[in-house]
Amino acid sequence: MTLLWLIPLLPLLSATLLLISGGRMPRPLVKWLGAGSVGLAAGAVALLALGFAGDGQVLQLTLWTWMTVGNFSPGIAFYVDGLSLVMMSVITGVGFLIHLYSLEFMQDDPSYCRYFAYMNLFVAAMLLLVMADNLLLLYLGWEGVGLCSYLLVGFWYQDPNNGRAARKAFVVTRVGDTAMALGLLLLFTELGTLDIQPLLAAANSQWQVGDNLPLLATLLLLGGAVGKSAQLPLHTWLPDAMAGPTPVSALIHAATMVTAGVYLIARTHDLFLLAPATLQAVAWLGLLTLLLAAFTALVQADIKRILAYSTISQIGYMFLALGASAFSAGIFHLMTHAFFKALLFLAAGAVIHCLHHEHNIFRMGGLRTRLPLVFWSFVIGSAALAALPFTSGFYSKDAILLSAWSMPGSGPWLWCGALLGALLTAIYSFRLVFIVFFGPANTEPDKQPGWQMALPLLLLGLLSLLGGWIALPLAEVFPAGAGRHDSVNHAVEIVTVATPLLGLLIAYLLFLGQQLSIAALAESAPGRALQAFFYSGWRIDGLYHQCLVRPFTGLAHWWRNEPTDLLYNAIVRLSQWLHRGLSSLQTGELRWYASSMVFGLAILLIVILRTGS
Repeated sequence: MTLLWLIPLLPLLSATLLLISGGRMPRPLVKWLGAGSVGLAAGAVALLALGFAGDGQVLQLTLWTWMTVGNFSPGIAFYVDGLSLVMMSVITGVGFLIHLYSLEFMQDDPSYCRYFAYMNLFVAAMLLLVMADNLLLLYLGWEGVGLCSYLLVGFWYQDPNNGRAARKAFVVTRVGDTAMALGLLLLFTELGTLDIQPLLAAANSQWQVGDNLPLLATLLLLGGAVGKSAQLPLHTWLPDAMAGPTPVSALIHAATMVTAGVYLIARTHDLFLLAPATLQAVAWLGLLTLLLAAFTALVQADIKRILAYSTISQIGYMFLALGASAFSAGIFHLMTHAFFKALLFLAAGAVIHCLHHEHNIFRMGGLRTRLPLVFWSFVIGSAALAALPFTSGFYSKDAILLSAWSMPGSGPWLWCGALLGALLTAIYSFRLVFIVFFGPANTEPDKQPGWQMALPLLLLGLLSLLGGWIALPLAEVFPAGAGRHDSVNHAVEIVTVATPLLGLLIAYLLFLGQQLSIAALAESAPGRALQAFFYSGWRIDGLYHQCLVRPFTGLAHWWRNEPTDLLYNAIVRLSQWLHRGLSSLQTGELRWYASSMVFGLAILLIVILRTGS
């Protein structure tokens, strides 16, 4: 209990010290503060987990009352159960490995201190989000990670494209955040509290399954989750967020921001169980998103964008699990995904770091023997991403697919769609491996990763292989029997396991053995059109640009000289004219000043005499 408040404080305090130093802090001290604070927080979480494993006691700690407005008195208070503990372990554990990796990856960057300040602030905000005892404090952390994503995506702000990507991430996620804020207002108005546990208890006592109020409240919360976790239709910000440094991409995709929406739904699952229609929407949104992202990843050439679309797809699997009421399976996949996605991003960063900052996979090749550690990291990470048997991703994704099959009504359709997504995932994952690490070398590496980059790769590789054996403390958090798949027959299980293996075989035949060729199809007019369609992300970004961005910017341009602005501009011009007139009196000539004083005195005497008479 005494360690609880230290966990978010350590990275927050480090971020504060790094920010106020203004970049003048010695680099060795920046390293210790930047990575060390997150490492200490991870150690505190580990000690907390050991105590929790012993007694399973839920921890609650109120530090102080945040504000008091009428009957509304939210506190700076923490609530730690099995769900919070899983999230805290992922954030601090994987986050520490990413920070350790960053020590070497960012060592030549002049803004080294600012980088770690933003990263630590990101970790602190995410910890606040998952530890919050009330939805208002959770929303503070929610907005904190949104701010930090803007700062980190646009970290190299000298390039205007990076600034545009950061603004896009900030604006698109604000759409979802607005919906979430409305949902919180509705919940407080109807239930009288934002404290999570009392709110869920009040919802279960006052509302019935299928009522309109829980339906509206959960749809608004889903809007926030969709924006933060990059699901349809608010997913377009995530691929462009690759503009930031690669460890930032790993932190956003694996340990922090994009998992926030999954956590929000899991934390408020009692509300969503009162709105079955919303759970259906969650499942179908997840399925559509995972398929859209998988098809798009098939044709990408940028190594980081392939992984970005794979993240969108895997978060779609988590949404599918939540919609099928398989909450434990969704959180299980969140944890295993953190392991293998952090591994893949850091391995991709090592490739970029050692290949003169090259991102195009078709300019790589032959790296299997030149970067052996990175190669095996990619193989393990891709195997887990594709859910090959006995990797961590296999156990979690298999549980999701079988839970989808068991979902009443539309379960078999969801299972078929998710199975197609699993096939595509295996194909694009090993397409990436075969193109980058096999064949002739197009770019020679000029360095090898040092121990600070190698150690996180080794540890994450181990977790990606063995993480499926970790038992999560979720039994007391979610309803017993939710998302169970006891009735699944063996044929469904066999097909579920075999599909990723089939995807691996297809990828091998297409991109390595080359026994299969789709060149004729790819070069045909329909093939080129389909590739362009998938490459553009199904043209959803272009649709938003034409329907929303261009009309808004055009209206802003036309309204630049509207009457209010003309009034303000007139005041500015008057002030400038008066300034120039008064400035012209300051000539620096003594005779002019004396004459002005005499003239002013004469005017003053005349006024006094006339007034006196």
